[in-house]
Amino acid sequence: MGSLLQREEMDQINRLAEEEVYDLRKQVVYFPIRHHSPACSFHLKKTIEAYQPEIILIEGPDNSNHIIPILANEQTKPPVSIYYAYTTDEQKYVCYFPFLSYSPEYVALVEAGKRGIPAAFIDLGYGSRLESTEDGHDLKKHNEKLSYHDERMLAGSVFIQRLCTTLKCRNFDELWEKVFEIGGIRKPTAEFVKDVFAYCYLSRKCYDDATLESEGDLIREAHMRKKIAEARKQHARILVVTGGFHTYGLLEDRTANCTVKKAKEEKVYPMVYTYQEADQLNGYASGMPFVHYYENVWRALEKKESTPFTKSALVYLPQLLRKLRDQGESTSTADAIEAYSLMSGLAVMRDKSEAGAYELVDSVLSAFTKGERSIATSGPIDTLRELMTGDGIGQVAKNDLDVPIVRDCKEKCKGLKLQISTTGRNQKILELYAKKSHRTASQFFHCMLFLGTEFCAKEAGPDWMNYKHVNLVRETWRYGYSSYVEARLIENSIYGGTVQEAAAKKLEGMVKELPQHQSHELAKWLLQAVVMGLEELGTRLFELVEQSVKQDGHFLSLCHTLKILTILHEQKRLFGLQETVRIQRLIDEVYYQAITKIAEQNNPNPDELGEIAEQLKFLYMVSRQKKSDASSEIFSDQLQELLRSAKVPAKLEGVVTAILCNMDVREREEVSRRARAYMFGSPDQRLHTAAYLHGVFLVARDYLFYEDELLDDLNQMIAGLSYDDFIQIVPELRLAFTYFSPMEITMLSEKVAALFQTDVVELTFPAVDEPTLRQARMLDMGIKEEFAKWNLI
Repeated sequence: MGSLLQREEMDQINRLAEEEVYDLRKQVVYFPIRHHSPACSFHLKKTIEAYQPEIILIEGPDNSNHIIPILANEQTKPPVSIYYAYTTDEQKYVCYFPFLSYSPEYVALVEAGKRGIPAAFIDLGYGSRLESTEDGHDLKKHNEKLSYHDERMLAGSVFIQRLCTTLKCRNFDELWEKVFEIGGIRKPTAEFVKDVFAYCYLSRKCYDDATLESEGDLIREAHMRKKIAEARKQHARILVVTGGFHTYGLLEDRTANCTVKKAKEEKVYPMVYTYQEADQLNGYASGMPFVHYYENVWRALEKKESTPFTKSALVYLPQLLRKLRDQGESTSTADAIEAYSLMSGLAVMRDKSEAGAYELVDSVLSAFTKGERSIATSGPIDTLRELMTGDGIGQVAKNDLDVPIVRDCKEKCKGLKLQISTTGRNQKILELYAKKSHRTASQFFHCMLFLGTEFCAKEAGPDWMNYKHVNLVRETWRYGYSSYVEARLIENSIYGGTVQEAAAKKLEGMVKELPQHQSHELAKWLLQAVVMGLEELGTRLFELVEQSVKQDGHFLSLCHTLKILTILHEQKRLFGLQETVRIQRLIDEVYYQAITKIAEQNNPNPDELGEIAEQLKFLYMVSRQKKSDASSEIFSDQLQELLRSAKVPAKLEGVVTAILCNMDVREREEVSRRARAYMFGSPDQRLHTAAYLHGVFLVARDYLFYEDELLDDLNQMIAGLSYDDFIQIVPELRLAFTYFSPMEITMLSEKVAALFQTDVVELTFPAVDEPTLRQARMLDMGIKEEFAKWNLI
């Protein structure tokens, strides 16, 4: 490093490091770090042992000092995080302050706890950073970050880029590992600190004060200097642990040009975190990649292993081999041996005392990948990256700050035997009708899904809200716990202390925004409440639906409400409903309200035409279950009145005619007679034939099998169509025939074949086979080439 710099500048850096930063004889000792660096934590422990500080001050939001005892508790198992949520009138801001077992900040907290000395965070709180301004510019524009720490400026400086080029490193992380992780653990602590300070100092010098101020660094450093000054008055030996980028800023005695505004209210909670979320490769701004790999390095350092990186690599090669074999990959022990050999050779070639993470990745890429690397051959390297990242999840010690809804969720998962100790996505198949515990699990999953926690997703099963697959008796869910899930639960804690309470309160708020005359919207949320097992809310919503039906004059809305109530009545055992008589009474009322509005559908909105046809079919199916002659008479009267309208669309005419014929109110021949009127009427009527048949087939497909003249008439009409009219009518005609099952299509094919006095095989055989088409094409191309030679084309 020194060879790249002017001797005078290096002398100044060395003087600062030895006299101002790391002098164990002074009242204040500064320890510059990179966040989540095992080497920094390794030397930090040595420094604490040598210096014996009376207090340790750490870069971190000072409004979270009350969480330090929880983090330092023996029951807390990293990765964990502090969660910050700050809400303004315009937006909600959240960020995380993660801790891994080898994070210097976490090591400092644990060591302080072991020695019985205080530790404190000294940085600005997240909300205060957002509220503070500089030169009239709001720092919110710069600090909307998921991570409290951000190493963009550190890693992206011109100095670092030049250093990567000179030392032939692909990126900042490879440079850091080479110089400070692998090389750093073998240096004396004072020399290591001097190198970290120098590298951070020179990175910082690539930016002017205006940039540092706009990023909020100067105001934060001014706040930290103030906290250090307060500690000077009470303690003789103070250890300050901050990101190396800020160390020089803490030495300078200057005031930032921006004022600190205290945040009005900020939520601060301890929460679990995961390896995947802490991995830089997954987007974490201040992390290092290969989180689990470096944790293994840290464990080896704790055991005083002489070659911690080699020990770590030896953990992953057997695991990789075993996992690839489980995935069906053709790998052998020889591949792992070859990878280890390559790894050692790369370390020598790259002038490293040990092979690190990048040598491990490169050697596996070379030894395990057969041929060129592609999507098809990327299995080994992708699997290795997964192993080096890890899938573990942390644990926070029990505490008074434990958010009730988070605790309730974890207790529910434990009671339902849901695996949340790792971040992997697990599958759960629920037998809804067979086991009560499975119905309880289904209600829990639906609540978590409704709250938007991203804890679970339903892969298969009945979709009650959209009335799809309702014949299925099992649900299949995919679920997984993570810090993101926990953060979303914390955000939902404003609604209640348990998952069900929060779901009920949130749903209740949504219902209050609905117009009272839209009964189907209320009924939809009633069904949602029942599916989630919210009995008390369900009772209140049922009362609202009862009131809303009386004000609802919209035909489709009433039909949707009726369908939902029918689902509730049919599935009363599954949903555990008690007041079935009351539900049946409301079903009768809604049915009456709906059928009395049928005649009004003679001039519908074209966009609602298909839906109205479907609902008429649904009302017909409900009417077949009614024992009351009065309701059936009203239903048929309304249908006949609609049919008498001159404006009734062709599709509705087909639906209504088929229903009335099925009810024996009209003769069956009327279906064919009305069809014939369309087929052989005016040109405009002929074009509406498909829509009419569409309506008929929606309710009664069997007419095509028992009324031979209908098929004969259809054949005559198609034969008489012009090309343009045929092209216009064929899409809806094809759509009309989509209601037929494969068996019915076969039966229909036989009737069509008989009509043409042939068999089904000949009818379905292509008019021209594919070989003939290919020969004709080649002949056509040959003639075209020959004509071109004679300039005929």
